[in-house]
Amino acid sequence: MGYRGGEAVLDRICRVAQHLGDISTLYTMFADANARASFPLDPPGGVRAIDPITTPALSHLPGARALRRWMLPAYPALVAQLSRRLAADHAKAPIDLLVSTSSAAIKNLRPPRGVTHICYCHSPARYLWGQHAAYTLGAGGRLRSAGLNLFGERLRTWDRASTASAHVLLANSTHVQSMIRRCYGRESTVLHPPVDTAFFTPPPAGRPRSSRWLSVGALEPYKRVDLAIHAAGLVKAALTIVGTGSQQRSLEALAGHARARGATIEFLGRAAPATLRELYQTAGVLLFPQEEDFGIVAVEAQACGMPVAALDAGGARDTVIAGQTGVFFTAPDDAAALARAAHDCLSMGDVNAACRASAERFAVERFDRRFAEMIVSYLSPKVQAQARGG
Repeated sequence: MGYRGGEAVLDRICRVAQHLGDISTLYTMFADANARASFPLDPPGGVRAIDPITTPALSHLPGARALRRWMLPAYPALVAQLSRRLAADHAKAPIDLLVSTSSAAIKNLRPPRGVTHICYCHSPARYLWGQHAAYTLGAGGRLRSAGLNLFGERLRTWDRASTASAHVLLANSTHVQSMIRRCYGRESTVLHPPVDTAFFTPPPAGRPRSSRWLSVGALEPYKRVDLAIHAAGLVKAALTIVGTGSQQRSLEALAGHARARGATIEFLGRAAPATLRELYQTAGVLLFPQEEDFGIVAVEAQACGMPVAALDAGGARDTVIAGQTGVFFTAPDDAAALARAAHDCLSMGDVNAACRASAERFAVERFDRRFAEMIVSYLSPKVQAQARGG
């Protein structure tokens, strides 16, 4: 369990829930030592540590967290084990509501009888339902592909059937809402993730931006950082890449070829929040060439007044306003199209105000208010009164 977009959403869910009642246990498929010490991992000012954090026995094996993608065939057994643990815990100390936040299998956790299960769904499992090719690129790709071909249909059948354990599905974007409808045949309510627009803010008035391109995100195949590097090589652009991941070596090699063509490319690794904000405030355009379920990074950039060159797909359609806060390109493998979109963003002039207004649609306060209303609406009348202080 690191601290990325999904963990940021879990952090807000915990904060909202703790204002309404007690959180008994956090159930998760995998957790590292830091998460076991305390959660959230967003320390100063974070909510009270949640103890205990419960994981399946198999996830305690050495290296299990690092190998979690290779353990996909075991996910049904892991979820079943957690469900039995949840039932046993409920028998000792009854709970009023189960809330899950999921991009894979934890949404399939079975609630105790009579307990409503609300699932905040970031996406149906991407490697099962839509991004198979992206997850089988790079080192180990052939073996992952063989595993998905062997177990994929069985896992999709299990995932489709087990999702019925969630009584209420919340989708983090209209894109995910349509995926839930396609994969599970169910309707859902869109509740966009929270973005810290109080921290990510535009630069001081009059502060100039550079023409540098910026890429922020995990260095994994589906993030398409390779396309950003190819685009920079085509037009000899300056590109800063923030993030770490399994593709770092291959991307650095690719960047070497782009540098030979005249591009200026630097890898910064993981950036502290203040450093990331500084980059959003000073670079010229954020490259967003991947299909994301939502894409918090694109909203953070806009909150700092930065336009976005985005693939016309996925969550970007909810967050980027064409011609006002960014430019779309339509061909997912066309580096030249991405380069043109980046150029057009740099030609838009001062878009600080438009980008900021766009980002404020996803402010933390809006998420907290709507999620609190949903939690209370699914509690029993007695618990509702207690949650409201009645």
